[in-house]
Amino acid sequence: MSGRTVRSQNTERLARVIDRHAISLVLDVGANEGQYGDRLRDAGYKGRIVSFEPLSETHRLLADHAAGDDSWIVAPPMALAERDGETEINVSAQTGMSSLRGFTDEMADLLDSAHFVAREQVRLARLDSVIDDFASPEDRSLLKIDTQGTEDLVLAGAAQSLKRIALIQIELSIVPVYKGARGFTEMIGHLAGLGFEPVLFLPGYFNRRTARLIEMDGVFARRDATR
Repeated sequence: MSGRTVRSQNTERLARVIDRHAISLVLDVGANEGQYGDRLRDAGYKGRIVSFEPLSETHRLLADHAAGDDSWIVAPPMALAERDGETEINVSAQTGMSSLRGFTDEMADLLDSAHFVAREQVRLARLDSVIDDFASPEDRSLLKIDTQGTEDLVLAGAAQSLKRIALIQIELSIVPVYKGARGFTEMIGHLAGLGFEPVLFLPGYFNRRTARLIEMDGVFARRDATR
């Protein structure tokens, strides 16, 4: 099976889950330049997307990319986390690898892209603080979190918002990439404690040098919606 066929199959399966749960709003946390939004549109999703991206230049590119789509909103620059305030983010040469956390020694040796070239001051916000700016009580929302090792911090800042979330799509680390980040088994257990069960796993980055899957995405539904 070709890589393109696998990607198409994964997109089709994700679209089926989104349709099954009647999602009307996608909160795209860690949007980078809009790749996930494009994937949703390619999958046939026509509902609203709200994208969050903290890096100033990447945010500009994201806003330009989404400008022609009336149902795709780009929030002001911010990193969703466990508190409101400000902090510095580590900026990677490959912007999609930028993180509030540092790389593990293993990843620094393994990945050419695993190095930081700058630091940037960014706004921090809890999802609980901003969700009412973008979502209505009637929305059935998918919370997608791809924040390079701080997915647990996004969840911590969404304690009240999670009752309004039907699906969570989250990056799961099989091999530790960022210092202090939760591993995939710990994160699956954490989500279970929050009332979410896995309904789909999608393979992500595969390192050819070590012949090992480094990360994957998990899609989790509220437990009362999986019966």
